[in-house]
Amino acid sequence: MRFKCIIFDLDGTLVDTIGDIAASMNHALEEGGFPSLTRESYAKIVGNGLKNLATQALPSSARDEKTVDTVYRSAVTYYRDHPADLSRPYPGIPDLVAELRGKSDRRFVTKTAVLSNKADSITQLVIGKLFPPYAFDLVMGERPNLPRKPDPATTWELITELDASPRETLFVGDSEVDVTTARAAECSFLGVSWGFRGRAVLEAAGADRIIDNPAELWELLALRY
Repeated sequence: MRFKCIIFDLDGTLVDTIGDIAASMNHALEEGGFPSLTRESYAKIVGNGLKNLATQALPSSARDEKTVDTVYRSAVTYYRDHPADLSRPYPGIPDLVAELRGKSDRRFVTKTAVLSNKADSITQLVIGKLFPPYAFDLVMGERPNLPRKPDPATTWELITELDASPRETLFVGDSEVDVTTARAAECSFLGVSWGFRGRAVLEAAGADRIIDNPAELWELLALRY
């Protein structure tokens, strides 16, 4: 059985977005009179949406609902104005995406999608600025009234729209959130070691297949063909 679709995580999988995430959140923190964090600190706490990130970035004494919401809204506003100032696709990703999209016989995969816990409006902006038009069949970020990863609901929604089943879907990601999402959605999972978390975190989360280079994805697809 072949994979009918591949769902890619965005941050840490397709694109190194940590610079813009850090700039946006630090802008909001400094605006509120709070200390900023380093890029390395953000890499350890991203993955569960910007509101959760705002909570984690604030001092523990300032994590009340009102303060978190204020910092979150400020960060989102800044991020929408600066969605890809510092972000870049990882080496090899543009070629991989182009090859997947350009396979005229579609031997390996029929559809590709992006699923992020980043707000949908920002997710669309990042993809639109860093990839050619129609590079992916579907792009989805966090939307109102839909649970974020690792809840499988959004994954299932994408799979349904792409006319596939969980067994025909490969989920590609860099974090323990992605491992849990794929498991909950009953998809196959492929970890990438170049992202924010690294190989050790993926292995501890239960990922049994991890690649170190985007080109290695073709080997997996060939095995499934």
